[in-house]
Amino acid sequence: MPLRNHPNIVMGHGGGGKLSAELVDHLFLPAFQNETLANLGDSAVLALAGHRLAFSTDSYVVQPLFFPGGNIGELAIHGTVNDIAMSGAQPLFLSTGFILEEGLPLAQLGTIVQAMGAAARAAGVILATGDTKVVDKGHGDGIYINTSGFGLIPDGVEIAPQRARPGDVIILSGEIGLHGIAIMSVRQGLEFGTVIESDSAPLNGLVVAMLAVTKEIHVLRDPTRGGVASSLNEIAKAAGVGIQYSERKLPVPDAVRSACEFLGLDPIYVANEGKLIAIAPAHVAEALLAAMHQHPLGEKAVIIGQVTAEHPGVVVAQTGIGGRRVVDMQIGEQLPRIC
Repeated sequence: MPLRNHPNIVMGHGGGGKLSAELVDHLFLPAFQNETLANLGDSAVLALAGHRLAFSTDSYVVQPLFFPGGNIGELAIHGTVNDIAMSGAQPLFLSTGFILEEGLPLAQLGTIVQAMGAAARAAGVILATGDTKVVDKGHGDGIYINTSGFGLIPDGVEIAPQRARPGDVIILSGEIGLHGIAIMSVRQGLEFGTVIESDSAPLNGLVVAMLAVTKEIHVLRDPTRGGVASSLNEIAKAAGVGIQYSERKLPVPDAVRSACEFLGLDPIYVANEGKLIAIAPAHVAEALLAAMHQHPLGEKAVIIGQVTAEHPGVVVAQTGIGGRRVVDMQIGEQLPRIC
């Protein structure tokens, strides 16, 4: 299908939904044309000198720059660390690029870079190189950050969205919707009776704990923009399989559920920055869950569904009243600029 009738870029092109997918499928992939890029995982897998590297890049334009549970600097480190980890790799080195707007207070910049350094050390990665540019006042919205990085993939680990198989189970590492609602609360000045904090966190330690139990993990994905729904749709499309999950099993915090009901949002589409989806054979599921429950970032991990040969490329939810509904990707996004 051709691109939708948008002669110019709109905010939805950056939201992780159908518009983003169309931009990639119809503009970037045909222009760049290579097998490495065509994999469309969270990171590219590169074979170099007898080793396999996971390589990823991401840019961060979140507003506001500071939010409950973190800031743009920590988010930039965690985001790229997590993208590398979703290939089963252990992240090693990152680069960072800053686009600074004239007039940004140096005190704010200092707080952000100090947080980045602390986040990198906590994740066990080294910020090895970087770049800084300054744009005219009114043209940069404070600060934009790019982070790129790479890590080594252990022998015997083969993780990619195309590897989901019928009969596999789907594991979610914890409660969803926290990051998106945290951003919404401060951006719109909303109060929900409690402070909802972002779940921004590095997931590489959790992945190491999971791979120590079994290397039979087929897919890992961190459901950021577009939430769990977009990630599951991307996996279903890439592997040519169907996916079904139970809405009752989704771990949605009460505060997030209440906020979503108030705002008319669906938690399955709300962004996360410290959760992962794991797809693995049923016979290793309980061992994986046990290992995840021993890690601070996997204490609330739960099996939410399974992969099926039925309805390939389609995600189906079993509703709380026993019905079934198709869960498609959104065309745009519920909340722009959350990362």
